[in-house]
Amino acid sequence: MTTQEQLHQWHELAQQLRVDSIRATTVAGSGHPTSSMSPADLMAVLLSKYLRYDFDHPDNPNNDRFILSKGHAAPLLYAMYKSAGVISDEDLLSLRKLGSRLEGHPTPVLPWVDVATGSLGQGLPIAVGVALAGKYLDQLPYHVWTLLGDSETSEGSIWEAFDRASHYTLDNLIAIIDVNRLGQRGQTELGWNTQAYAARARAFGWQAIEIDGHNLTEIEQAFSAALTINDRPTVIIARTKKGKGVAALEDLGGWHGKALKAEQEKQAIAELGGERQIKIQVNKPEEQGQPVSTGKAQPLQLPIYDKGAKVATRRAYGDGLLALGAAQPDVVVLDAEVSNSTYAEDFAEAYPERYFEMYIAEQQMVAAAVGLQVRKYKPFASTFAAFLTRAYDFVRMAAVSRADIKLVGSHAGVSIGQDGPSQMGLEDLAAFRAVWNSTVLYPSDANQTAKIVAQMSDRDGVVYLRTTRENTPVIYSSDEEFPIGGSKIVQSSDQDQATVIGAGITLHEALKAYDRLKNEGIMIRVIDAYSVKPIDVQTLHQAARNTKGNLVVVEDHWLEGGLGAAVLDTFAGTSSTPIYDGPQLRLIRLAVSDMLGSGTPEELLHAAKIDADAIVEAVKSQVRQPIGV
Repeated sequence: MTTQEQLHQWHELAQQLRVDSIRATTVAGSGHPTSSMSPADLMAVLLSKYLRYDFDHPDNPNNDRFILSKGHAAPLLYAMYKSAGVISDEDLLSLRKLGSRLEGHPTPVLPWVDVATGSLGQGLPIAVGVALAGKYLDQLPYHVWTLLGDSETSEGSIWEAFDRASHYTLDNLIAIIDVNRLGQRGQTELGWNTQAYAARARAFGWQAIEIDGHNLTEIEQAFSAALTINDRPTVIIARTKKGKGVAALEDLGGWHGKALKAEQEKQAIAELGGERQIKIQVNKPEEQGQPVSTGKAQPLQLPIYDKGAKVATRRAYGDGLLALGAAQPDVVVLDAEVSNSTYAEDFAEAYPERYFEMYIAEQQMVAAAVGLQVRKYKPFASTFAAFLTRAYDFVRMAAVSRADIKLVGSHAGVSIGQDGPSQMGLEDLAAFRAVWNSTVLYPSDANQTAKIVAQMSDRDGVVYLRTTRENTPVIYSSDEEFPIGGSKIVQSSDQDQATVIGAGITLHEALKAYDRLKNEGIMIRVIDAYSVKPIDVQTLHQAARNTKGNLVVVEDHWLEGGLGAAVLDTFAGTSSTPIYDGPQLRLIRLAVSDMLGSGTPEELLHAAKIDADAIVEAVKSQVRQPIGV
């Protein structure tokens, strides 16, 4: 095939991608045709020549990966799938319809989509995670391609990704920025100043290539050059025009996210040369073999702690993770420069090839975890609970991606003591409970923590573990089990007048209150609700029945959305909760309500009214108060 014939084929395919983007969005009545049209030439060359992908076997470990960071250009992606012959024209025209796999932004309901995008600034950070897997774990020569919009480069997460990709010399990562100048409401910050984009990228240590994104020869040369670099990532900065190829749309504002009307569609398609039905054979990857083994599995030997010893659950997390690393070679760990506090450092020392330091870049840490699980690894990512809030959008989108990641937040609550409120994670239980299909765990002692860490690795979805800074007594023997969705009745009798429900640090306060109340002739049931989501509904309902509806929930968390809210929800009669049929519920919730400053853990627990003193007072107010008063 001559060069001219090749260029003509690419041009025709690019025009088809534009036409199909218009057709799909017009039928849908919504979408982003103009954002899909600007990078069509880039994608035509990538799909026809440079992408190595077996669409029949999307899990082939040798496949290149493609992540559409500018997820609103989903019509372009679906048009590419049609040209590759994996969806039909009928499928294409189901865009955005209820029940269609072709959603408004791509999600992994399609087998060729690795992660959901649409919240801008996420595709490149996730691609960093996939590239880490390729270079350091799989050790296979596949490439990770990602298409960005120019507007999303304003997101700080993009520059976290630029920095970490350079730090890890990810020469298997190729980013393409579609510099079409126009954002949603007008010109972008840099417009067509591709030199500024290039200067920024080079400052982070990337190879930067500026091209005309509609010049097919320049596109091919840039892609070819990107594949020859072996010491750094590459970004191709492509100057394009939004709505390219249609005079009524090209480089004009006011068209972002707007579908064409039927008559406009007809005129636009005619201007683009009409409908085409081009089918291309995407190059399959060379069979380079299977990913390199990351170790030989050993029998799981969890740490054992003596009852009565004082051990922080964050310490037990590190010990449990180390044991899990020996038993499961697909476990990988990330941390945000606090590994000597989360105790992820022990894993890092034992298995440096499976540990990735993300430094103080929590968004990139969670994104990298999502990318690593694309390649079937089991990532655990840890930092202080307070700082995971910075990455919350990545957590939310991880759920949309159906990603399986394990997140660990240490130093939670006012019980951290003297560091003060900026370090106190008091929102985390509420935040993670609100994530779709999430699991939220809050162990109270070291043996329990180790057992829970072992269960986390095979748990689907976003799994969050909250750990405590303070050393707390070991109250469980090492042979006890702690199934996710369960709880532990730590103290009970036939004479219980109230039930106290705690988790983590407050369970130990509840046990202190138990001893004091018992000495005064008041018996209480104490429940360790270590599984906050899913929560043990049956045990809570039975406790309420047995103790005349008297419940006290105590937590080191804001009042809103935490353990107390989880307990209350079990009595709310939702569609998924058994109906409570016991006595009238009298629930007292003890939680943090004031913005406290520095102090000792004991002082702060008392000031927050979540210590044993507050529990004793709450129980006494219940058992002395007649029902109905």
